[in-house]
Amino acid sequence: MASATISSSSHSGLASPPSLHRQVTEISNLNPSGQPRRNLRLSSTTRRETPSTRSAKLTTRAFFWNKPKPSPGAPKPAKVQELCVYEINERDRGSPAYLRLSQKTVNSLGDLVPFTNKLYSGDLQRRLGVTSGLCVLIQHHPDKGGDRYEATYSFYFGDYGHVSVQGPYLTYQDTFLAITGGSGIFEGVSGTVKLQQIVFPFKLFYTFYLKGIPNLPTELLGKPVPPSPGVEPSPAAKACEAQATVPNFTN
Repeated sequence: MASATISSSSHSGLASPPSLHRQVTEISNLNPSGQPRRNLRLSSTTRRETPSTRSAKLTTRAFFWNKPKPSPGAPKPAKVQELCVYEINERDRGSPAYLRLSQKTVNSLGDLVPFTNKLYSGDLQRRLGVTSGLCVLIQHHPDKGGDRYEATYSFYFGDYGHVSVQGPYLTYQDTFLAITGGSGIFEGVSGTVKLQQIVFPFKLFYTFYLKGIPNLPTELLGKPVPPSPGVEPSPAAKACEAQATVPNFTN
């Protein structure tokens, strides 16, 4: 075969003329059937990196691997502070309003009671502001002589800010509600508040257990008067005299 002859002459170290090289090239380019070989090449598309694609890669990489760690903030105070206040309905605010949405003659599920009352310090020497909120009747308890409401309302303390609470409001026994937030000096507050019914719905006593806020101002922390049906605010506080109110008390 020509290919064998060419191979042996090549290994003998003899120089091959140009015509012989052409024959070798032509033979190597033939397939077994004697037809010219087709050189099949897999085409690959090379994507050129542009500034926009480079920016996208960097953005993605920064999002997943270089996400900044949040800087630790100042720790919240861990101690629990007690704050006592009286809520008194002096029958001069048109409160409460009973919206009988159930259209039944007895208190029933879905009835609404919006309300607002006056707020006094625990020692009854200062007018602090007002309460305002809404109670939704959940269940009437004729055997207990009262109702269970779901309440959402706020306590306003003039320039000091406000505290919001939510939870069960029972007309026949004491309850605890959750403190959901606040503003002013009460910003970031959490904790619970105990509600004590004295004379429903005219006199109520609250004890707040406040967490996560700085020390309360002393004018809010007078020694509380023990709750009883006969408690009344001082004449100066009731008259809203300047020395017996907090700054810009809410009315």
